[in-house]
Amino acid sequence: MVVDNPFFVLGISPDASRIEIEREAQKLLGMLELDLEAAKVYQSPLGPQPRTQEAVRAAVAALRDPYRRLVAELWARNAPPARSVARTPAQDISTPRIGLRRALGWRP
Repeated sequence: MVVDNPFFVLGISPDASRIEIEREAQKLLGMLELDLEAAKVYQSPLGPQPRTQEAVRAAVAALRDPYRRLVAELWARNAPPARSVARTPAQDISTPRIGLRRALGWRP
């Protein structure tokens, strides 16, 4: 629910009104139809994610349902800050942290 949160897909605040949601969705659908680069990716707490017309339509449908909107709002408000580059846990572990090792007193 964090990666495909409707608020992240649409790039709007959880405080957005229903009219703002509809406007943003129509704008994004038009931009995706024109194949504009600015609309192809959205930021999530796990890094940039691809945005499709189906994802935008699903996000709007989810936000029209009061229960699903409430759940999405809770996740969006309590999500960690967005990361600029998506990494897998394996990449995080295998990346050497020389500075940290030196700070702890390790010698190469």
